[in-house]
Amino acid sequence: MTQPATRGATLPGPLPTRETRVRTRLVEVVVPVYNEQHTVETCVRRLQAYLDETFPYDYLITIADNASVDGTWEVATRLSEELPRVRAVHLALKGRGRALRQVWGASEADVVAYMDVDLSTGLEAFLPLVAPLLSGHSDLAIGSRLHHGSAVTRGPKRELISRGYNLLLRATMAARFSDAQCGFKAGRTEVVKRLLDEVEDNAWFFDTELLLLAERTGLRIHEVPVDWVDDPDSRVDVVRTALDDLRGMARIARRSLTRPGGAGTARAERLPPGLGWQLASFAVVGTVSTLAYVLLFLGLRQLMPALPANALALGATAVANTAANRRFTFGVTGRRDALRHQVEGGIAFLIGLVLSSGAIGLLHAVRPGVGHGVELAVLVGANAVATVLRFLLLRVWVFNPRRGR
Repeated sequence: MTQPATRGATLPGPLPTRETRVRTRLVEVVVPVYNEQHTVETCVRRLQAYLDETFPYDYLITIADNASVDGTWEVATRLSEELPRVRAVHLALKGRGRALRQVWGASEADVVAYMDVDLSTGLEAFLPLVAPLLSGHSDLAIGSRLHHGSAVTRGPKRELISRGYNLLLRATMAARFSDAQCGFKAGRTEVVKRLLDEVEDNAWFFDTELLLLAERTGLRIHEVPVDWVDDPDSRVDVVRTALDDLRGMARIARRSLTRPGGAGTARAERLPPGLGWQLASFAVVGTVSTLAYVLLFLGLRQLMPALPANALALGATAVANTAANRRFTFGVTGRRDALRHQVEGGIAFLIGLVLSSGAIGLLHAVRPGVGHGVELAVLVGANAVATVLRFLLLRVWVFNPRRGR
């Protein structure tokens, strides 16, 4: 594989610094660029001036040129020669994820970070971003434009797409982080390097895949509210990026179905498992519950009419079903929120009761005097529909990890 061209110092030497700078810790900030010859110098100089003035740790700024075809590499090279804490790396292929993979994977810093070259995110959030990583409190940190403490200026189209994408991640992937695509992230280098081998994407989905993998392996993700102003000159193809992200999510889902454990399984029990494992566990619990329901319904049906038998059978199995899904499907242990989970699970049960009771009532209205076998078949079909709805309610509402947090 062709090695990227690199200019400038790889590590800061004995350079002038603030008296309060902690020289034993190093943070490497990557700025990926593609055809940014008119903006890269202004942004890098602004970033360096801000870090020199306010940042209490040693730092290194790496300009990662993603195969630019304009004069970006020449500007980056000149900056690396003029500015002592700046270096430049040139890659032969495009891709933000590819650039971060290359630089982060070779970094000798304690913490690696990246930010967009337009500096849309307020720099005052950078120290709060990396401080929990340097202290060991967190493994990864992200800037969030969707946090209640954030101040964001952008058009309605981007706002809708961003919120829709992150809502989709939470609903389908059980993601607990609030903003997957904000170009303002950091991680402890040793942790990031372990994750890179598992991340397949080299473009815009790189961020999301890294975060999903981190959550799946039990890593701690710290979120920082940021001030963010949309860059009107942004050349990101929103539609193409969205389609790539959807394809990436589909790939992650397929991988979850085939490899439910994944890397770092020893710590995975601390987080809700991925969608694939949740579906498999829910199916097993549902199968056992259905068998128990069938036996209980047939027994009660000998003593009472179909409607009360159905209600009692569903009620008895619903409590056990909620408890089993709480523990095995969604990874929730302990007594905290157990009563709330049962109450909200009971609401999902009531929805199922309405569906199944409505089905059996309609059956008797259309065909009076049908046998128990037909009743059971109709009830199983109605409960199958209720089961799908119940899973969605349990996943998105009852056991949503953001509510528990």
